[in-house]
Amino acid sequence: SGCGSLMSSQFSFVPTASTNPKAALKSKIVAEFRPQSLIDELLLYKRSEDQIELKEKQLSTMRVDVCSTETLKCLKGKA
Repeated sequence: SGCGSLMSSQFSFVPTASTNPKAALKSKIVAEFRPQSLIDELLLYKRSEDQIELKEKQLSTMRVDVCSTETLKCLKGKA
């Protein structure tokens, strides 16, 4: 009967973040979260966007005649 009174006393209070195991686990996960792979992916995406923007600027300054197949072949060779 000693265990029964111990059990009832453990569950007689409302669990808080510090006493609730699920909340404690969530807090630990959030605290230890290191989004490095997400950061890496975003940096790659940003770099790709920058390359696209640079190439668009280069093309606009060249004033390429897109109807010229010869010009397109030259550009394709450089890409």
